[in-house]
Amino acid sequence: MSSLHMYLNNSVSPAADLPRLFKLEKGRYFVRANARKITASLNLDMQAPASANGKLGFGESKEVMDMEGSVLVGTYARAPVVLSSGKGCKLYDVEGREYVDMTSGIAVNALGHGDPDWVKAVVDQANVLTHVSNVYYSIPQVELAKRLVECSFADRVFFSNSGTEATEAAIKFARKFQRFSHSDDKHPATEFISFSNSFHGRTMGALALTSKKNYRSPFEPVMPGVTFLEYGNIQTAKEAIKQGKTAAVFVEPIQGEGGIYSATKEFLQSLRNACDDAGALLVFDEVQCGLGRTGYLWAYESYGIMPDMMTLAKPLAGGLPIGAVLLTERVASAINSGDHGSTFAGGPLVCNAALTVLDKINKPGFLANVSKKGLYLKELLSQKLGGNPHVKEIRGLGLIAGIELDVPAAPLVDACRNSGLLILTAGKGNVVRLVPPLVISEEELEFAAKILSECMRVLDKSNSN
Repeated sequence: MSSLHMYLNNSVSPAADLPRLFKLEKGRYFVRANARKITASLNLDMQAPASANGKLGFGESKEVMDMEGSVLVGTYARAPVVLSSGKGCKLYDVEGREYVDMTSGIAVNALGHGDPDWVKAVVDQANVLTHVSNVYYSIPQVELAKRLVECSFADRVFFSNSGTEATEAAIKFARKFQRFSHSDDKHPATEFISFSNSFHGRTMGALALTSKKNYRSPFEPVMPGVTFLEYGNIQTAKEAIKQGKTAAVFVEPIQGEGGIYSATKEFLQSLRNACDDAGALLVFDEVQCGLGRTGYLWAYESYGIMPDMMTLAKPLAGGLPIGAVLLTERVASAINSGDHGSTFAGGPLVCNAALTVLDKINKPGFLANVSKKGLYLKELLSQKLGGNPHVKEIRGLGLIAGIELDVPAAPLVDACRNSGLLILTAGKGNVVRLVPPLVISEEELEFAAKILSECMRVLDKSNSN
């Protein structure tokens, strides 16, 4: 039986066969001349069905981008590329062009694209149980929480759907903890400390903790009571963290969106001491820098300083939406049934995927390899870019690296993309952010450094213009 007959008899997947069998012209499908031995042009006057790979019903990239502009809210300044598939550390657009992925979906795809163990975990769980809500218990959720507790400072876990939701939960938990701990006080501590170049999310509470004014100003007034301090300034922090006023201090051990700035051990230790003295909670945001990104499972391990709460998200489920707050028992004891919740958070499907990610990352050999590749990446960048007059600094830890430039990085990002390399910006738009899948090979890192070096010349043209 031909592929066409199999499709018309519902014996093959339309998503799998239609792109090969048909071409679309003005809303009508025509059989491709080379589809098996079929030569007749079957005119099917029907609406294009949805496709799993995003190609069916669209032609080239421009058509997809034009359609996006007419149906989606314009919140994203997207790069002009329509990605359709990926494998390992490679991505492919609808025209078949190949890219080395140094973005991993903004530090999400730690295992790359299409990891077979991850795929198996998702498919197996989807065949058993996908969603039940938090009205009931489910095994993958409990097992994931158990594993997170076993490999971290925490005693308890709260699941959410994203990093910003994890921040919102941590805000609420901090407020509740202060009220619980000072039940006789009519005015318990409610204020928060955050830092310059910080990014904690885009919902209203998380946004209030995010330093960039351009993110906050269109939506003000945001949550009041947040004081921004200079990142790394020990004396200012000691003076600002006050008993009866400061509920919690939120800090990223390594700032991602802010420009790949790493805290010093002395700075984080001073925050720990000041919080202890003031009865405030110390919250580490490891949404981007946690889960193996630094070569440690958790970034705080490289400092030897433990928080009271820690927010997680991006890589935890390998591309599926998840967030988490890890808490000590002291903080968790203040939280009661009904204080917070989420319909989708911690569902069986997502948690089973996360178990696979955590199991693969949390192996000494895997983490050691991340550290090794991180050092190799910095060595390559120093060799290839260190002498360039536009490069002010190369910084980072493990496989989170930043290249600070003296000019905007956008022309370099565009040139690299046109040469088959996907990179990100950070900071004030003048920092190149490299957060590849943790499974990236040394050969792929070499390719990335080579393309970056070759494309640096566009900054000379951009500067002169």
